[in-house]
Amino acid sequence: MGNIVTSSVIEGDLILDLKSIRKDMLSLAGGKGANLGELIAFGIRVPPGFVITSNAYKYFIEYNKLKEKIKNVLETEPDEEKASEKIKSLILSATVPKDLEETIYGNYDSLSKLVGKEVLVAVRSSATAEDIAEASFAGQQDTYLNVSRAELLDAVKRVWASLYTARAISYRKAKGIDQLNIAMAVVVQKMVNSRSAGVMFTLHPSTGDRNYIVIESSWGLGESVVGGRVTPDEVIIEKSSLKIVERRLSHKTTKIVYDQSSRQNKTIHLSGEEADTMSLNDDEAIELAKLALKIEEHYGRPMDIEWAIDADLKFPDNVFIVQARPETYWSNKGKEEQKEKKGSSTGKILTKGIPASPGIVVGKARVLLDLKDAKNFQQGEILVTKMTDPDWVPVMKIASAIVTDEGGRTSHAAIVSRELGIPAVVGTGNATKVIQDGQEITVDATRGVIYEGKVVHEEAEKGSSVQTTHTSVSGISRDVLLSLYPVTGTKIYMNLGQPDVIQKYLDLPFDGIGLMRIEFIVSEWIKYHPLYLIKIGKPEEFVNKLAEGISMVASAIYPRPVVVRFSDFKSNEYKSLQGGSEFEPDERNPMIGWRGVSRYISKQYEPAFRLEVKAILKVREEMGLSNVWVMFPFVRTTWELNRAIRIMEEEGLRRSSDFKVWIMAEVPSVIVLADEFSKIVDGFSIGSNDLAQLTLGVDRDSDLLARMGYYDERDPAVLESIRRLIHTAHKYGKTVSICGQAPSVYQEVVEFLVKEGIDSISVNPDAVVSTRRMVASVEQKMLLQGLRKKLEE
Repeated sequence: MGNIVTSSVIEGDLILDLKSIRKDMLSLAGGKGANLGELIAFGIRVPPGFVITSNAYKYFIEYNKLKEKIKNVLETEPDEEKASEKIKSLILSATVPKDLEETIYGNYDSLSKLVGKEVLVAVRSSATAEDIAEASFAGQQDTYLNVSRAELLDAVKRVWASLYTARAISYRKAKGIDQLNIAMAVVVQKMVNSRSAGVMFTLHPSTGDRNYIVIESSWGLGESVVGGRVTPDEVIIEKSSLKIVERRLSHKTTKIVYDQSSRQNKTIHLSGEEADTMSLNDDEAIELAKLALKIEEHYGRPMDIEWAIDADLKFPDNVFIVQARPETYWSNKGKEEQKEKKGSSTGKILTKGIPASPGIVVGKARVLLDLKDAKNFQQGEILVTKMTDPDWVPVMKIASAIVTDEGGRTSHAAIVSRELGIPAVVGTGNATKVIQDGQEITVDATRGVIYEGKVVHEEAEKGSSVQTTHTSVSGISRDVLLSLYPVTGTKIYMNLGQPDVIQKYLDLPFDGIGLMRIEFIVSEWIKYHPLYLIKIGKPEEFVNKLAEGISMVASAIYPRPVVVRFSDFKSNEYKSLQGGSEFEPDERNPMIGWRGVSRYISKQYEPAFRLEVKAILKVREEMGLSNVWVMFPFVRTTWELNRAIRIMEEEGLRRSSDFKVWIMAEVPSVIVLADEFSKIVDGFSIGSNDLAQLTLGVDRDSDLLARMGYYDERDPAVLESIRRLIHTAHKYGKTVSICGQAPSVYQEVVEFLVKEGIDSISVNPDAVVSTRRMVASVEQKMLLQGLRKKLEE
């Protein structure tokens, strides 16, 4: 694109060519800029352009002394709309420094020379906190299209000002993002003359199934699809074969095009053949799928991709990727596949649409054709509207479900609903016409069906979480909720694997997390083998992401304890991590092979174990979350445990009154030598799954032996081992818990544990309530029996 024009007034680049940017330059180029540069680097067709970096934004803010003025507005103006207008006015009326102005125009002229004429450009926001998996902004900032040279500087300022729209201010408050430490980069790219455009996911956005690529398309510019203004055509392609397995032709009522005469985008109403013709042909769809696979492979995770077909070029040079960012909903949920629940129902079907965010809700419908009519919208009502855009977010947040006439699985309504965890059905075509305002309806967003009245499904009959607005406990304090459940002397803990689901369970009556598995964070958030990250010089990536996941849970339930189990992958599971094959052996029986503490003390894996310890230290010391404890898995001997604890202490983690060290009791040697182990640690947690397997010499995954009755955690030998451990540990004042499956499944095991005096029981979330009630019942029975005995004496 020619030589990049730079400035020496401040340190750091003000302008960067997209070709020189990589994905790790997020703080400089923002999400869009960093991702576009990375796409170019591995051969993806992207419209040429440059990035006005966050340094330029900071320079502009400092030059005009705006930071204190913005801070003052945010602190003194509680009305977000008024605060937004004041801050935007400050930015728009400020002066762009002369050297920065010249730098911007110089790079625009270089781009025009590359194209061969004065080019029209897209001026796009690229916030430095935007487009990351943990906080997708879903269109919070602005984009200006078909911008000429004369309009360029004004468009850049307007993009900067869009950092402080009312909805952006509200969004950052909800996400806990510092309002003053943000910055905005601006992407400037050649406009694509879009014949067709849209979005695609490298998983199925409704189910999370990673075997498919889903492409949504419409005529004209992509805003029609992204903004939910049309119900798009849909093409579903199987990844393994690159074959089209499903096409869905929609009646497209409008398209957005650029009008040369008025120099504005125009919405054109469609009818006839164009409205009912596929906007994407098969060759283009397959080419898009190939690019999507390449992008997903490079980033190592599901992606959300915007694309366009240029009317001026020939296939395949007309197929452009205009944006790629991590998919947020299913990636954060960490689900490879969300299978559709089976069920039956009776009731009149009012309409059907695209299931965009799963769940089932019964409630009162509020049909809103215009946002201005939403003033009296009540929390828990079901929002029924034509489509949504970012201005609707405050209403969406308090809705129990969302139904729209228009939009696809990647429309604004779909994306935001998934992020908020609200069931949604989109693209019904007629919901606002067939659903009456105030009518009671059932929204089955798992199947995409809206029923008249309250409809009972099989899953509701079986006790699954069908939501009803009149029984919501939202807003009730945890203390009040706990008062609804019996108090128990035995602590009721909860097992947890996925950090991001903790918010769903905060109202459950649990006393802490008795087992937090970190394997999900490693496999889904980090993805790389820790030794590989050390090899390539990025160990901090492992530490930071692991600390982030742990802190998400610890902060949500503070000061209740979170017992974090150090990693307990087996060698075949470690090998499946990216880069893992280089470091993992082929074991004949990984289940009883190189796992747990034996890894931590080995010369090969010890550096990786130290990263886990550093992450715990970061959470406790830097983040101040002293409720985080640790647990060593698959302990075999006292000497290996002592060595592992010494390594932990070398990193600065030492047992104390507020930092407990537990071990898993799953190998029978821990039971046999319970006296010795009790002198080393603060507590034990019984892993009944492995303990049963190793006590009985039975492969717990063997269906044959299970059917024959060999694998049973209620076996007398297993229960006797548990009894011995409890009594021995208590002699030394050590605590005993259990985190295996047995108490989640068998009530008789719960009764046995309480009678033997176990200190805590950690169960799966769905068993927390029933276990607390069962424990309370057993404790009351024991008290009654004790009282009767005293009376008899």
